[in-house]
Amino acid sequence: MKFLVIDDHALIRDALRGVLNELKQGSTVSEASNYRQATRLLEQNSDYGVILLDLHLPDRNGLSVLAELRQHYPAISIVVLSAFNDYDNVVKALNLGALGFIPKSAERAVMLSALQLVLAGGTYIPPDILNRGRSATATAPEMPATPQADGPSISPVELGLTERQVEVLALLIRGMSNKAICRKFDLAERTVKNHVTAILRALKVTNRTEAAFKVRELGWNLPKVED
Repeated sequence: MKFLVIDDHALIRDALRGVLNELKQGSTVSEASNYRQATRLLEQNSDYGVILLDLHLPDRNGLSVLAELRQHYPAISIVVLSAFNDYDNVVKALNLGALGFIPKSAERAVMLSALQLVLAGGTYIPPDILNRGRSATATAPEMPATPQADGPSISPVELGLTERQVEVLALLIRGMSNKAICRKFDLAERTVKNHVTAILRALKVTNRTEAAFKVRELGWNLPKVED
């Protein structure tokens, strides 16, 4: 697995290198202290599996960098790592296609668990942000933030989702666009739009960020669909 860490603090990069080597032994970890360095690395090697991105870079706004990276490198998973972990920043990052938002204040074990979740095809949302998101979604029914001991309280099938719609949902909350999903499954764009509409309706949400919150609340382990 190849990782790219984009952060202007050498101590943070060094700490992340240790976490990533523990996560995946034999991993290759590249480092960039600013966006300019990151673009040079990506031009040389675009086969990174995961990018860890700080929102506070010396030469660019992190959220605009996230949007640009998602546009040019849609196959690379991006996880935001930032000290600015307020609700608005987390939601903006998820809306732009980040697969997780890890506060820099998080303990090592939390970082490992979050990255393991992303590598397994999930989306990591800080628990405090998840709870605020749940309470802010007035239309959503009250659901537990984590699955019960005997499994999720309700399954995708029970909400009326088909196997294909579950696969679409897995890619949707990973930041993949409708057109990319069309190419992945060889479906017409109208068909994918109909699937997305059915998914959002079943989850009682209005966008992919809320969908990510709801999937986490329901405790679903969505299938890992290869990009």
